[in-house]
Amino acid sequence: MKKGIMAVTEMIFFTIGIALLVSLLVGPFLIPVLRVLKFGQSIRDEGPQRHLAKAGTPTIGGLIFLIGILAAVLFMAERPYSLGIVTLLGITFGFGLVGFLDDFLKVVRKKNLGLRAKQKLAAEFLLALILAGVSAVFLGRGTVIGIPFTTIQIDLGFYYYPLVALVVVSATNAVNLTDGLDGLAAGCTVFAAIGYIMISVLAYKTGLLKGVAVHSSDLAVFAAALTGGCLGFLRFNLHPARVFMGDCGSLALGGALAGLAILSKSELVLIILGGVYVLETLSVAIQVISFQTRGKRVFRMSPVHHHFELGGWSENKVVTVFWTAAALFAVLGVYSFFLMIG
Repeated sequence: MKKGIMAVTEMIFFTIGIALLVSLLVGPFLIPVLRVLKFGQSIRDEGPQRHLAKAGTPTIGGLIFLIGILAAVLFMAERPYSLGIVTLLGITFGFGLVGFLDDFLKVVRKKNLGLRAKQKLAAEFLLALILAGVSAVFLGRGTVIGIPFTTIQIDLGFYYYPLVALVVVSATNAVNLTDGLDGLAAGCTVFAAIGYIMISVLAYKTGLLKGVAVHSSDLAVFAAALTGGCLGFLRFNLHPARVFMGDCGSLALGGALAGLAILSKSELVLIILGGVYVLETLSVAIQVISFQTRGKRVFRMSPVHHHFELGGWSENKVVTVFWTAAALFAVLGVYSFFLMIG
């Protein structure tokens, strides 16, 4: 077992390195192309005024880390064309495609309006249900879920599918909401992905996925590729950002995390591990409900990272604090998974 763990550890570090290197190499070539194509970001007038200076910054930059993730996984995975790996890449790039279409329409219309909400949700739920069906039936994942911090497991049967659909769609849109400051979403995803590397290793050591047609080392490699890709992207996305990931990137990241959660049997753990995403989403929900019912706002602006910006915090300070929170949530999420598997 020790030899196996060492081999997986080496794979993880090599995968991070490859995804990081490819992303670093792709960025300098892709960003000028996006500028030539005039794929610039439109900024909401009602947002923080200092964000108006970011108008025209190239978007759809999520392609940078998506290429890095794909290259690293295909090169390092033991079975790169196995159904498990294809499922993880498929859900990631499927959501990336939905985001790409949304970004493309925004660029064409020169407004911060892309796909209609109904169109996006329909596509997202379709992808989520496909993921649920493939994982539960064809990959043998089943319909049992674990309760974080406990060893309780519940077989949801048919109800597993709507739960998974809700988890996947919520995760993708939560990451999308978090992508509002330079480096914020990518940095938070680095910590979440590292958390899933650790969860994959724990699953490997305990044999949690025995009987499932997904090897824990494949999950570890995919999480490592996600880590390296986001780290490489941060080279171009830290303040002041040279490129934005766009919905193409944020929806893909959410899909990737949701895929890892489902195939590692840690759907509910994702709520803890991705705590920053949850808080961002809750801030929007609270703001909308409060304004519609009381006519008053709870936050200066939502998502909550803008609340702190308008309160006088610098963009770098907000991002640093949120990254710290993301790291703490990742540790808590891994600990909850450790208790869950006994």
